[in-house]
Amino acid sequence: MARDVLLTFNPGSSTIKLGLFAIEDGKARAFGQGAIDLRHKPLSLKIEEANRPLQVTLKSHATEDLHDVIDETLGWLASHFQSDKLLAVAHRVVHGGDRFDGPTKISDDTLAAIDALSSLAPLHQPQSLRLIRAVQKLRPDLPQAASFDTAFHRTQSDLVRRFALPRDLFDQGIKRYGFHGLSYKFIAGRLALNGDGNVGDIGDRVVVAHLGSGASLCGLENGISRDTSMSFSTLDGIPMATRPGALDPGVLLHLQKEKRMSVDALEDMLYHRSGLLGVSCISADSRELVASDAPEARQALALFALRVAREMAAIATTLGGLDAIVFTAGIGEHQPSVRAAIAAHLGWLGVRIDAEANNAHKLRIDAPDSEISLLVMHTDEEQVIADEACQVLFHIEVR
Repeated sequence: MARDVLLTFNPGSSTIKLGLFAIEDGKARAFGQGAIDLRHKPLSLKIEEANRPLQVTLKSHATEDLHDVIDETLGWLASHFQSDKLLAVAHRVVHGGDRFDGPTKISDDTLAAIDALSSLAPLHQPQSLRLIRAVQKLRPDLPQAASFDTAFHRTQSDLVRRFALPRDLFDQGIKRYGFHGLSYKFIAGRLALNGDGNVGDIGDRVVVAHLGSGASLCGLENGISRDTSMSFSTLDGIPMATRPGALDPGVLLHLQKEKRMSVDALEDMLYHRSGLLGVSCISADSRELVASDAPEARQALALFALRVAREMAAIATTLGGLDAIVFTAGIGEHQPSVRAAIAAHLGWLGVRIDAEANNAHKLRIDAPDSEISLLVMHTDEEQVIADEACQVLFHIEVR
C-alpha cells in the first residue's frame, strides 16, 4: 500500500542519521531508520526497516556539498520504496539563536538566518546547511523544515542565560543557549503522558541527563526547561566523549600565551581530543572504558560521574529542589555502572538506586527508600523532528 513519506536528517559531526516516517491518521509513524558514516570508505547507507537491517555500499564520495551522496541516497530510497511518495524533508539544526523559538519551514530568508548563526556552532551548523542546500538543489519541489536544539530552552529566564560579563555582550548574543533540546522535548512529552504508564507520580522538578557522545543535563519544571548544563557552545557543562565540559577560561589564556597554541589547535583539542578520550588516552567510547582495567579508564569514568552528579545538584538549585532524575541517550540508557556511580555521589540528597533494576535497564531504577525517583527512558530526536515538520509543513498537530 502506498504511503506518504517524510524523511528526516539528523547530522552529527561525521555521521548523518536518517528517519523514515509515514504520514497517516494525523501523525508521523516511524517505519525505518538509517545512517551514513562519512568517515568510512567506501561510504555505506545502513537502513533498518521492520527490524531488518540492510547495508548498501554507495558509489558516491563525501564532497564539501554532499550533493552526490544525497542524490544517491534519495535515488536508492525511491527505488527501494517504489510505491511510496516522498512529501517533505525535515532537519535537525543545532543552533537557532534568539531568532528561532520553534520549528520553521525552510525559505531563503530562514536559510540565511540559519547560516548567519554558523559562527555560534562551527562544527554542527554547516552540516545541516549543506544537507538543506543539497536537497534544495536536487529536489527543489520538496518542502523542507528545520527543528532547533536551542528552541526548547528559550523558556529559561535571562538571569539563568546571562554570563557575568560586560552587560552589552548579552545583547550581542553572548549568552547561554543550551542544546539537545529535541531530546529533552521528547522526554518531557513522555513524562507528560506518564511515560510508559509505569512511571507514577514523580513530582514536578526533574533533571534529565542526556548522556551520549555529546552530553548535557536539563532541569525541567512541569516539563518546561529552566536550566541546562550546556551554554554558549556545545563544549560547556559536563565532560563528553571528546569534549571537556566546563573549563576555567584561564586555562585557554595560558595555553595561548605561554604554550603558544593557535586558535585552530585549541579548537581541535577542545572538540576532538579532550573528555573521556583525553583523560583515558584509550578511547572516547564509554563501552571500551567500562570493559578496560586500565587505571586511566577508571579515572575517566569516575571524573565523568562526579561532574554529572555535581551539575545535577547545581541545576537542582535553580529548580528549588529535585524530585526525579531521568537517564537517557547512549550512555544514560545502556551503562548501568555509570548510572550507579552518579547515584552514589548523590546519596546525600537521598538518592538510592536499585541495583537489580538498574542492571536490568528497568524504567524505574530507584530503590523503595529513595527520596528521588530514578528513571531510564529512551529518547527519540527523529520523532520530534518529524512531529514538528508535520506542524509547520502540513498543519498537523501532534496527538
